[in-house]
Amino acid sequence: MTNIEKLHNRIHNKRLFVLFTWGTRILLFLVFLPSGLKKVLGERFTILGIDTSVGFFFEGLYRTGFYWNFLGFMQLLVGVLLLIPRTAFFGAILYLPIIINIFIIVVSMNFKGTPIIAGLMLLANLYLLFWDYEKLKQIVSIIFER
Repeated sequence: MTNIEKLHNRIHNKRLFVLFTWGTRILLFLVFLPSGLKKVLGERFTILGIDTSVGFFFEGLYRTGFYWNFLGFMQLLVGVLLLIPRTAFFGAILYLPIIINIFIIVVSMNFKGTPIIAGLMLLANLYLLFWDYEKLKQIVSIIFER
């Protein structure tokens, strides 16, 4: 048994970590809820003008139309999946590329403060994947099986 497996087994049965995991799932859902709803409803995400790089970026995304709605739908979907015990692991897997994308965007565009929030969301998502380490291990072994 590896050190990662030992750590996983040690925390997985502790009530504090079970509660922390549920809190993390709920927080990640709540963070995506307002931005996902705005996009699904076809509303702009920011009031910044196109004279700023951030405003220009979001205006470009907004003007894609269906893609803007799709982004919001996916944010809402993965958030809801995290809240359902049977689908929480699948939600965490889907959350990962979304939050990595958001993190890279906010870092590359020099958002103020947002990289910290997105980075914490990324860490929280990685924690949720670690929480389901056994499932993740099975998937990785299937993908990389020779």
